[in-house]
This record gives sequence, structure tokens and C-alpha cells, in this order.
Amino acid sequence: MKRIGILGGMSWESSLVYYRVINESIKNILGSSHSADLLMYSFDFDEIEKLQKQNQWDLLREMMVKEAMNLKLAGAEFIVIATNTMHIMASAIEAETGLEVLHIAKVTGEAILKEGIKKVLLLGTEFTMMGNFYKDILEAMGIKIVVPDPSNRAFVHHTIYEELVKGIIHPLSQSKIIEIIEDSAIQGVEGVILGCTEIPLLIREGDVSIKVFDTTQIHAQAAAHMSIFSEDK
Repeated sequence: MKRIGILGGMSWESSLVYYRVINESIKNILGSSHSADLLMYSFDFDEIEKLQKQNQWDLLREMMVKEAMNLKLAGAEFIVIATNTMHIMASAIEAETGLEVLHIAKVTGEAILKEGIKKVLLLGTEFTMMGNFYKDILEAMGIKIVVPDPSNRAFVHHTIYEELVKGIIHPLSQSKIIEIIEDSAIQGVEGVILGCTEIPLLIREGDVSIKVFDTTQIHAQAAAHMSIFSEDK
């Protein structure tokens, strides 16, 4: 297996899911008592969150690159960023470390195409919904991205930062996000990307009438496959 280097702690709740899913996937594929060969650096998310709110993206990039390099020095052979928003730094990490970053948007796009879906709703932080790292990759794959209107984007963003990353699961927030998804379905959206690794704590397959793409599950399973099946360079 290739050794996985995980940049986690953004938040720790989603990093916990990554660790579990990667190990479960490897055991399911290889059988016996196999588990993952991985390293994880876990950030203090309070520091990350404050810098995001202050738009200190240069400093955040330096922090991410530094810890990715430390993972490489410890033997990591590719990098998994265990969060959606910080994929803003993916190209910088690849350029500075020389390691491949398993990009969450790419593997999510592949999962969407397997379902024959061409139009999806993207939910996530404001940085993710209004950024280009999903839009550019998915549109190059022939997938149209739509995002909620400004008030609903603000609601989703608030729910992530003020509830989900703190481990708070509020039924009223769940109902509102389901409403946002169903309203988009009426407008012709065929699937929804849970483009924040905390949103699957609130919304699951079957909660809505359209296909749900849980990026945490998709990304973690892809990491396990990459560890087992990718060829050595």
C-alpha cells in the first residue's frame, strides 16, 4: 500500500469519519486484519476558522504546505485534505511538496458521472459555494453546478460553522437544508453535492428526493483505492 498523508482537524468530527471509512474500505478490499497505512496531521480548527474569517488565505496556504511537507518527510506518498474548503490550497501543496493531492472535486465528479447526472446543487461553506475549485473541475467534466441564492448560502454557511463543526445537530437546520435541496430539485437539479465534510452529519441519502453525493465518503473511499491500487512512481 502507498502511505496516505491526511491533513485533518478541519473539523475533527469529519476527520474521524475519514479515518473510519478509509480503514473500513481497505479491510473490505484486502480482507483479513488489514488496515490503512496512513499519517494524519490534525489542525486546531479554531485557529483555521479565525484565519478564514479574516481572509488570511496566504497564511493558511503556508500552514497547509508546511504540514503537508512534514507528512512527506514522515513517509506520506500522497496527500488527502480531509475537508472541502481547504482544497483551495491543493495546487500549492502539489507544487511545493511534489506529492499528488487526491482532489475531492475530481473524485466527486467521477461519482456524479457514473450516475449519469449532469446538473447538481453544491452545498458547502461560502468559500466553497462561491469559489472555483469545484466549478472549474466539474464543468470541465461536463457537469453544471448551481448554488443557493445569497440568503440560503448564508444559512448553510452559518449552519456549518455555528452548529456542525461544534457537533450540534439541529432538526430545524436539517429541515431548512432539505427545503433548499427540494426547491432546487423542482428547478431541474438532479443531485446534490454535500460539499462540506460536516454536512453528512445532517443530510443523508434518502432524506431528499434526488441523489446525494457525500463527499466525505466518496473522498475517503477513493483514498483507500489510491493507496491499494495506484502504481508506484
